[in-house]
Amino acid sequence: MVQFSSRTVLLGAVAVLAAVAAPAPADAHGTLPLPRADQLVITVRQAGGADGTYVLRCHPSRGTHPSPAAACATLDRRTVWGHDPFAPVPPRALCTMQYGGPATARISGTWAGRPVDARYDRRDGCQVARWDSLVPLLPAVRTREEHRPSTAGAEVHPS
Repeated sequence: MVQFSSRTVLLGAVAVLAAVAAPAPADAHGTLPLPRADQLVITVRQAGGADGTYVLRCHPSRGTHPSPAAACATLDRRTVWGHDPFAPVPPRALCTMQYGGPATARISGTWAGRPVDARYDRRDGCQVARWDSLVPLLPAVRTREEHRPSTAGAEVHPS
């Protein structure tokens, strides 16, 4: 059986505590390194003039996204405890048969310290609502029905 002296145990404990309590190494200017900022890459396809791949960084808002400040503000509002702003539509959700067009998007990267890899489309009412909840992070996409002039209230005259 191995017997440790109280001095050996004490020195070991001091070494462990010193390692745990050691400050993070500073850079050459004496400042602590900043944590890596959250960054998202947004790729949009078949959404008209908004197609492309954009980079978004927040706090401060910057990147190649067309509206970084508005996109960051939208994400900040949707980032609440217990709610994933990029969550998919639940598998058994009842969705309308509304088709929102062929647009697709993928958002990947890191947000709020968590990895993100989310895909979006507009194939039904739930997916359209999910997409629209992230506008302007994702581009506002109009369906063909939204482009048609309204005929509500128009009078019909027999010929």
